[in-house]
Amino acid sequence: MKAYASDQLRNLVLMGHGGSGKTTLAEAMLFVSGAISRMGKVEDRNTVSDFDEQEHQHHYSISTSLIPVEWAGTKLNILDAPGYPDFEGEAIAAAAAADAAVITVDAVGGIQSGSEVAWDHADEAGIRPRFIIVTRLDRENADFDAVLAALRGRFGTGVVPLAIPIGVAGSFAGVVDLASGTAIRGADGAAGEVPADVAGAVESARDMLVESVAETDEELLNDYLEGNAIDDARLQAALPEAVRSGSVIPVFPVSGTSAFGVKLVMDAAATLLPSPVGRERLLEGGATVTVDPSGPLVAHVFKTTADPFVGRLTYMRVLSGTLKPDANPYNVQHATQERLGHLFAMRGKEQIGMPELVAGDIGVAAKLTVSTTGDTFVASEASKGTRVPPLPFPEPTYRSAVHPRTKADVDKLSQALARITEQDPTIHVSRDPDTGETIMTTIGDAQAAIAAARLEKNFGVAVDIAEPRVPYRETITSAAKSEYKHKKQTGGHGQYGHVVIQIDPAQRGAGFTFAEKVVGGNVPKQFIPAVEKGIMETLPTGPLAHSPIVDVQVTLLDGSAHAVDSSEMAFKLAAGQALKQGMLQAHPILLEPVARVIVRVPADRVGDVMSDLNGRRGHVHGVEPAGAFSVVEAEAPLAEVQRYAVDLRALSHGRGRCSVTFDHYAEVPAHVQDQVLKQLTVAEA
Repeated sequence: MKAYASDQLRNLVLMGHGGSGKTTLAEAMLFVSGAISRMGKVEDRNTVSDFDEQEHQHHYSISTSLIPVEWAGTKLNILDAPGYPDFEGEAIAAAAAADAAVITVDAVGGIQSGSEVAWDHADEAGIRPRFIIVTRLDRENADFDAVLAALRGRFGTGVVPLAIPIGVAGSFAGVVDLASGTAIRGADGAAGEVPADVAGAVESARDMLVESVAETDEELLNDYLEGNAIDDARLQAALPEAVRSGSVIPVFPVSGTSAFGVKLVMDAAATLLPSPVGRERLLEGGATVTVDPSGPLVAHVFKTTADPFVGRLTYMRVLSGTLKPDANPYNVQHATQERLGHLFAMRGKEQIGMPELVAGDIGVAAKLTVSTTGDTFVASEASKGTRVPPLPFPEPTYRSAVHPRTKADVDKLSQALARITEQDPTIHVSRDPDTGETIMTTIGDAQAAIAAARLEKNFGVAVDIAEPRVPYRETITSAAKSEYKHKKQTGGHGQYGHVVIQIDPAQRGAGFTFAEKVVGGNVPKQFIPAVEKGIMETLPTGPLAHSPIVDVQVTLLDGSAHAVDSSEMAFKLAAGQALKQGMLQAHPILLEPVARVIVRVPADRVGDVMSDLNGRRGHVHGVEPAGAFSVVEAEAPLAEVQRYAVDLRALSHGRGRCSVTFDHYAEVPAHVQDQVLKQLTVAEA
């Protein structure tokens, strides 16, 4: 692929609700541009963009694909981002590398949760120029006018059609370009006369377009208000700035499967959407970097992948300067130089060699050593203060326990999980010290399942995933005295240790304390440390749920010893048994981890969220408005919210976000404790 100057580049992130036709649209753009001779289908598992085996199995995108399309003297760097909520991090990273957003909306389904989430991502990435593509106009019950009205109602009157469809459903034959007043039919975009049966609709839609564009240009606005006609030339001259400023959001009708209307979208992308030249990017510390091919090198890694056959691929956007093959850029985050080999423009999984990457361009380097998602490249260590801020990934809250299937899988698991988290920063891995389980935290269940599948396919590690065990703890509610005599006679020396202990409840969070009040030397001083050690070794396994014992004070009161048979081991065993007996006498209870839960949802969903949290034994502490959203602060038992993310998605129509962080331990209600103990008994049987 030839090199393009910065002003010939258009970086577009393709976003929308899952299943709204993003991948099919990208395939159609490749076909119309001549890059491929035949269009693939998601159902046939042969599209350029969706090439991963997991994408084939699930029939939806799970990672962002880079699709460069050469068109009208420009290179459209299309970032086809997943619409499925579990892979939201991919869309956020892709938006950070783009200068414009193309949001797909289904002509039958209309605005869906993914449509609104895509709009939010564009806002958060500071992307003002946007197209909205109403897809699948060839389907039964497609209704462009209804979708357009809904879009204007939801996103404002700046959303206006740049084209309207000719025909609907089975009769959809093309579109009318409102800016030029021509009909564009078929996949090849043949221009012709506007059909008489849509002339009235064309006039009405063009008035809508002219009004919105005129509001961005004082001279046009005066003419419009005075009733003067605005011809096509003046409209087309004012349109690019109106779109690039975000004042006008053009809407296009399209059928991706037939490629009808796609040529107009590509023409508009080349002429209306901005090049990256001059765009500023905020750096840490408040400084900025401006897209300038002659400026100092700054490049940002927005995605990494690892494949067992091609190795690690590092996707980056050059923010300033020019990056050439065989360069040695300095990685700011890892404080080391990387050695680049070849540079590529990826087309799905196809690697296309690039002579260089100029400022604003997007490309890929293979087999870098340490670089991961979010890293910043500069020319040398002298520029190590230049750092792109971390990407605003959502916090994962869906917890899964990862269980290796074989001993060989255990040995390889840690390294494989490290590789998975390098590729996808929205996956977090930790080890629960109380349960001993490896915990993988993801955005949702689908991401967890696909991560497990990739562990096996890419790294040869077979695992099962399950809901994690809750790290309960045990304590007591009353005082008790306990006595235990460990006495065993065998040939030769026997074993003898006798202790009397007092167990008292301590303040919550105090942990464990030990004291001794032995008088008269009944327990020789040399054995008192063994008593404490025996108790401490018993603390990790309580009598109720075999959970750690906390918040108790144990006092050694009395005991006895044998001149020959007493030993440290005997007193240690006696102390452990005394603690177990004493715990049962002191009315033991379970403590459960309680999480602080912060939920951000659309304001009209607050009632549903609060009701749901109350049903999870949660306590809502407050609700704060945040624009069109509300933030609910609450606490709830971890047992009830380990996988809250999936339920919140359903409650909020996909727009809710939450964070779940450990806060404190609290007593388990008696009726819940009975259920927990029954479940544990069944699980151990």
